[in-house]
Amino acid sequence: MEAHFGNEWFIDFTPARMENTHMHGGLRGDNCIVFEPFCLDRSNECLWRGSEVIKLRPKAYAVLNQLVERSGNLVTKEELLASVWPETFVTDAVLKVTIRQLRDALDDDPKAPLFIETAHRRGYRFIGNIANGAQPAAKSTTPRPRDDVQPLGFVGRNEVLSRMRSSLEKILHGERQIVFVTGEPGIGKTALVDTFARYLAFDQNIRIGRGQCLEQYGTSEAYLPILDAMGSLAREDQKVVDVLRAHAPMWLLQMPALLSASEREALSREVLGATRERMLREMGEALEVLTSEQPLVLILEDLHWSDNSTLDLISYLATRVRPAHLMLIGTYRTAELIASGHPLKAVKQELLAKKQCEELPLDYLSAEAIAKYLSVIFSSNRFPNELAGLIHERTEGNPLFMVNAVEYLLTEGLIVKHEGSWDLVVEIEKVEVGVPDSIKQMIEKQLDNLSAEDARTLEAASLAGAEFSTLAVVAAVEEDCAAVEARCDRLARQRQFIHDCGVLVLPNGETVGRYGFIHALYQNVLYERVSPSKRVELHRRIGERGEEVFGERALEIAAELAMHFERGGDYRRASKYLQRAADNALRRFAYQEAATLAQRGLELVERVPKDAERASQELCLQLTLGIPLIATQGYAAPGVGQVYTRARELCRQIGDTPDISEALWGLRAFYISTAELGKAQEIAKEFLQLAARLPYAGLAMRGHLAMVITSVHMGQLAPALEHFEKALLLFKPEQHRNDSLYYAQNPGVAMRCYAAWALWISGQPDQALTRIQEAIALARELCEPPGLAYACYFAATLHQLRREPQQAREQAEAALAVDRTHRLTLYHAHAEITRGWALFEQGSREEGIEQMRQGLAVHQATGAKVIHPQFLTLLGEALGKSGQTEEALRLLDEALETAQRNQDENYLAEIYRIKGELTGDEECFNQSLRIARRQQAKSWELRTAMSLAHLYKRQGKQAEAQALLAPVYNSFTEGFDTVDLREAKALLDNHA
Repeated sequence: MEAHFGNEWFIDFTPARMENTHMHGGLRGDNCIVFEPFCLDRSNECLWRGSEVIKLRPKAYAVLNQLVERSGNLVTKEELLASVWPETFVTDAVLKVTIRQLRDALDDDPKAPLFIETAHRRGYRFIGNIANGAQPAAKSTTPRPRDDVQPLGFVGRNEVLSRMRSSLEKILHGERQIVFVTGEPGIGKTALVDTFARYLAFDQNIRIGRGQCLEQYGTSEAYLPILDAMGSLAREDQKVVDVLRAHAPMWLLQMPALLSASEREALSREVLGATRERMLREMGEALEVLTSEQPLVLILEDLHWSDNSTLDLISYLATRVRPAHLMLIGTYRTAELIASGHPLKAVKQELLAKKQCEELPLDYLSAEAIAKYLSVIFSSNRFPNELAGLIHERTEGNPLFMVNAVEYLLTEGLIVKHEGSWDLVVEIEKVEVGVPDSIKQMIEKQLDNLSAEDARTLEAASLAGAEFSTLAVVAAVEEDCAAVEARCDRLARQRQFIHDCGVLVLPNGETVGRYGFIHALYQNVLYERVSPSKRVELHRRIGERGEEVFGERALEIAAELAMHFERGGDYRRASKYLQRAADNALRRFAYQEAATLAQRGLELVERVPKDAERASQELCLQLTLGIPLIATQGYAAPGVGQVYTRARELCRQIGDTPDISEALWGLRAFYISTAELGKAQEIAKEFLQLAARLPYAGLAMRGHLAMVITSVHMGQLAPALEHFEKALLLFKPEQHRNDSLYYAQNPGVAMRCYAAWALWISGQPDQALTRIQEAIALARELCEPPGLAYACYFAATLHQLRREPQQAREQAEAALAVDRTHRLTLYHAHAEITRGWALFEQGSREEGIEQMRQGLAVHQATGAKVIHPQFLTLLGEALGKSGQTEEALRLLDEALETAQRNQDENYLAEIYRIKGELTGDEECFNQSLRIARRQQAKSWELRTAMSLAHLYKRQGKQAEAQALLAPVYNSFTEGFDTVDLREAKALLDNHA
């Protein structure tokens, strides 16, 4: 695997003018087909140019071999696909990518080919001149350049590259590696990873995947660089597609160009109910399977522009304990990371603290390194010694600035080749005066030397982004597609500002070229050359062309279209595509990205003239924003109330619309959380009224479910159970399978959770347990993080009511684990309090009380007020048992006042009972009994009857105790193995 140039590592910082100045010798050997200056080595399945091995991927080699074998004859696309990709479904796009790779390797111009000729729509023909009777000479297995051939260019990074090579050795032994290459713009991060990638290219058993974070999408496009990298790998290797299909179908669904329409539809059904957790797990498992046979180096560039979901995946991959032959290399700009407060900083620090990643900072170059660079690029030069120092002084050792400085000297004719030697033809003092002061000025000088057509093409490309397709450029310049593609091909081959990034497959199956700027600074300078008014026009053109070509599949490029329409001043369409991009993020469970996109859409829709269409678009954006806000901030967050209040207003403006269901449900959830139970019940009734008038599916079911929830909180148990039975009859699992995308909760899970609560309080503990088990099973089947956290919390609460601390603790910890994994705040405080109660009951009294205090503080901080009396009571009871009676009574009085003020009365009887236990006040017990009997809350009645029976026993009133407790106990028909009923029976037996 060694790939050395002499004893030095080299990074390609060669000025464009120098790239084709080196001549290469030829090789000859057995089973070697020679077409000068190349040799196809069929024994070793590789391509040589002189003594330099040219890296070809296995499929590219196979295609070239097929073409060379039938030199001069047309080889159809169908023949190449059948022979190189047998029994595998691939499109013409894959073949086009492979041909492009071969042309890059052969330096072959498709418009004036020397080796591979295109037969339009039919196939390809090899037209190179094959030498007859060529006999090969022996060669070593580790290729090295001839002594008289200098490498393309270099900047010494020995130490950094050595550390990267050490990491590579570790992955070959199954030890996964996360490596961050850091530094300022132009410092050579990309050049470094390019050099490392070339080093890897000498070992055909290592896959290399590359993805790019793009500034124009910022942190909004979830998993963008990962999808970029895996999509490229999948297009080149069917094995990758097979692994994704088997182990990561959610990810494969995000790459529609790799699937037929029927495959997409089937896969969509397969991944229904998927989650963010599943997405992370799928990619983790897929990479482990993929790397079990062949190591993978995954390069993600410009992570300072990455989305949060990509960072989650990096953290997830770093923390998995299974062996994997995986190396992930991420590059980012240090200063930009610090200035922006990007979350990558925290992720990196956490991984460094756990020794799960390595950071490789790059420094500026020394004057000595620049001198060595000049000596290699310009062999046999007679430069004055001061030249390297001058370049270092003017560029401060920034490699990109240095390369452009050298390019400037070449372009201006200050460095020339004369009689085999390179000379500086002016005095050093004149060089100092002539070199521009900034890299921007140098780039401007280079651009001035381009033809008008090339400059116009690159300027249009800069509007399309750091990576772009010729589709976008054609839309901007309004020229023939073939001419634009040829121009971009030539510029990429010459490495003038851009490089080749493969192809983009359009929905109709056609392919267009994809390119990327070699450095963001080139794009920025070009972008600034376009006048503001022209930018607006061109962005709009690009957006309209993309919308036209992608049609119904425009959802796939929604973020890109939103960017173009926003910069093109078409805010109506920009807001529409921002909403669709947010919906894409929701489907990937990327809540933070979804919220950012929806909020930006709402900002833009404010710039649109007021009309019915604007109101409908704003309604879509508000409803889309509500879901990630609930998931990340909780139902009681002020923003949630504002979103759904506005959504309801918009529904009233627009008139009857199916969206009224989402608007009302979100507002009802907000009112429940803030303990405005009267308002919540009014909305529940409105659901049922609308269901009688409107034909929209699900209205009646949601109305009954809303009545279940409000009735339980208000202590109205019989109505709650009646509405539960009606809701259950109307619930259709398949019809409501994706409801969490629009309502933040699956109704089948929610109705069973609240039914379990109501059933226990009403004296049916076994049925309650059955319902909560059904809720957990459904939540696990759906694999929805909010639903699973919800079900686990309610299960913890049920076990707390049943006085089963171990089970309560297990379920609370399960809810906390889901919340932590998915950055949810929905039930974190609830689960912490319940876990604290369990710890207290298991003997860890101080720890339990402290955790309950912490959970209570978090719950109050979220603005949530519902269930607050219950939490105050749990803490008060624990404090009372610990001898802190005064504080306990204060908390119980607060709980009573809060419950009565908010009508949150489901725990009211228990509050009075515990107060009676602490004070010995019989009236507290009597008040508890009155409330329990009014609510038909038999479990509360039993518990209070036992407390009062104990009091009577202490007072010598045995008969009164028996008469009070026996009827309550005898009214139960189930649950006789629960703690309360066992204690009640023991108390009755003692009194008998």
